[in-house]
Amino acid sequence: MLARQRQAAILERVRATGGVRVTELAAEFGVSDMTIRRDLDTLHEQGVLAKVHGGATTTGPGSTHEPGFHAKSVRQLPEKAAIAARAAELVRPGAAVALSAGTTTAELARRLVDVPGLTVVTNSLPVAEILHAGDRTDQTVVLTGGVRTPSDALVGPLAVAAIRSLHLDLLFLGVHGISERAGFTTPNLMEAETDRALVAAADRLVVLADHTKWGTVGISSIVELSAADVLVTDDRLDPQARQVLDERVGELVLVAGAGTTSRSAPGRTPAPDRGPGRVAAPTREGTAE
Repeated sequence: MLARQRQAAILERVRATGGVRVTELAAEFGVSDMTIRRDLDTLHEQGVLAKVHGGATTTGPGSTHEPGFHAKSVRQLPEKAAIAARAAELVRPGAAVALSAGTTTAELARRLVDVPGLTVVTNSLPVAEILHAGDRTDQTVVLTGGVRTPSDALVGPLAVAAIRSLHLDLLFLGVHGISERAGFTTPNLMEAETDRALVAAADRLVVLADHTKWGTVGISSIVELSAADVLVTDDRLDPQARQVLDERVGELVLVAGAGTTSRSAPGRTPAPDRGPGRVAAPTREGTAE
């Protein structure tokens, strides 16, 4: 097992149980205590767990904890790349799309740089920077303005006011957590309001979230699960979560973390329109089925 894979498994254990012991992890993974301590050092430096004597525990004050963009950008890299690649298939030249803040949406932005004629609305500073660096004169990038969060999102009344007058084909929404009870959530109250404005402005909602988001609950709900027309996630998603999401979202798309294969949950009926006059967003060949 690679160090990155072992660290991902350790992080999942911490999130599930609240804490781990070095000796138990060393026995489970068949490595030395020193190797586990180095793994915990790495995860601690990323801000995703807290080291304690003999082990590690969860970090942050729970539902309001908001890791910075950099801390999140080093997690689940293969899964995020595969999710972004599949999501990019939903975008065709000339579309008007929105990308919310997040590391997975930033990964998607890298795949949209070469799509001609796009109009991209975003409240994410990293997304705007990625698209600006592409230097395409045929693309329009609209940055909403607003108050900056630790995750480099722009939120609040200025952002909401800028979004409310827009009409978009697609919204690609990154989320902090997914819960059967709470739906799609965020640890930032103002970001939830801004994300809801983006949802209202878009004809279709596509949520991008890797498997670790399941079971995490931020303080504020953005929308309920049934509001998602499509949820693109990876195939390490818990079987129980798959069953719940298959029943609740319009379409559940699972991709392999290595990006080699993908499939959609069978037998799904797209979610009903969320308002009068809504139309399906244009898609190009290769769209998730």
